[in-house]
Amino acid sequence: MSAQQALLTILDDKIRHDRLVLPTLPEIALRVRQRADDPKVSLAQMADVIAQDPALSARMMKIANSAFMGRSIKVNTLNQAVTRIGLSQIKNVATALAIEQLFVSEYKQVQQHLGKLWRENIHVAAIAVACLKSYQATQPACVLSSDVMTLCALVHNIGALAVITEAERHPDVFGHPLFLQSVIDKAAPYISVKVLKAWGFAEEFQLAAKSWRVCRANSVPDYTDFIRLAAIERGYYKSAEEQHQLLTQYIAMQVVTVPEFMQQPNIASLYQDIHALFQ
Repeated sequence: MSAQQALLTILDDKIRHDRLVLPTLPEIALRVRQRADDPKVSLAQMADVIAQDPALSARMMKIANSAFMGRSIKVNTLNQAVTRIGLSQIKNVATALAIEQLFVSEYKQVQQHLGKLWRENIHVAAIAVACLKSYQATQPACVLSSDVMTLCALVHNIGALAVITEAERHPDVFGHPLFLQSVIDKAAPYISVKVLKAWGFAEEFQLAAKSWRVCRANSVPDYTDFIRLAAIERGYYKSAEEQHQLLTQYIAMQVVTVPEFMQQPNIASLYQDIHALFQ
């Protein structure tokens, strides 16, 4: 049996018997999410939790002082940063930043694939949030949250992480990137939902992970639709005809206004601001 066939067989068996090892949420993300769910938690207490992870603390400062937050006055302390971001957003923002810790391997070939996967997730997040912010500028009734959108986009394909982790045991597979991608396309949606359920993520995250590959717009735009726009821009859909039809639907719904939506100055500028947060 080839390494490729072996990987498919093993994945199918482990999925059927619920024995696939799922990635676990970083400890700091768990602590932040637990404290954020406490209705009595204060901004100072949340800052103390984040301060336990110097890397996350630095990233939170960067977020608070970013062009994306739209403030000209710089914050100088973690308490100020947490106050500016706000308790309502801190849970998803901190989780989004911490998730990068999962995309690491000691094996060079595996790390190359994980690094590519994480960079693609960042592109998807930046495009999705930029399109959402642009849409909300003309549709103020849209109540979708940019921090939820960011996290939703970063984990929309989290099942691919489990596939690549399993593939570490079959090094020959990494010599066939197209095959590995086909395995990810087949298995990742189901695995993504299992991971997000295990992490306790809300239904909206699970729905996006399960259905973003379907070329069909929702009647009212939700988080999945903005991930689909990013998928169009990144060329993820195999059928050019279906992709064109989907984009035509979004233009008719005024989710975007032109086929080359990423060339619009407002969206392009937002994209750059959001992408820069993860550099």
